[in-house]
Amino acid sequence: MYTIENIENTIIVNKSKFIANIFSIDNIDEIDNYIKFIKNKYKDATHHCYAYIFDNIKRFNDDNEPSGTAGIPILECLEKNNLNHILCIVTRYFGGIKLGAGGLVRAYTSATAQAIENSNKLEIIHGYNCDIKFDYSKIDEINKILDKYEILSKDFGNIVIYNVNIDEEVLNSLKNFNIIVKKEIVIKRKP
Repeated sequence: MYTIENIENTIIVNKSKFIANIFSIDNIDEIDNYIKFIKNKYKDATHHCYAYIFDNIKRFNDDNEPSGTAGIPILECLEKNNLNHILCIVTRYFGGIKLGAGGLVRAYTSATAQAIENSNKLEIIHGYNCDIKFDYSKIDEINKILDKYEILSKDFGNIVIYNVNIDEEVLNSLKNFNIIVKKEIVIKRKP
């Protein structure tokens, strides 16, 4: 399962401008914020069609384009690329030439597909946000285990406490240390 880094891509089809904005989302609450952001950024646009996939939730919206000509093609593009935790909003500026149902499907599909093609894919894996507590003598060993992971915070008191997002494999390799799993998360990393 994959997501992609946020990207914007524009195509022109018969004088209509289609601007695809794709966002990697960490929780479903972000969707409305991104939609509001794009509608505000392109206030004078004719349509803001979108689709998203978040775990098992899939939704789309044609935003007054003819039914099935925008949202579904965007969603199908996301599905075809095995994407998840993803939102794609395609903004359309009408150029004065009617495209017809087939033309709209091709345009929304093209805008989405080109944005995906121009983006960087990220692998989505199940993970954990953890605090790892250990003695100063273990810093080198812990740093070696975590060398590919971002340490979110470090506390150097009587003992060392790292906060880090890790996958299950690393969690198992740290089982001999004092680990507090704070929550389950999704980790995004380059494949």
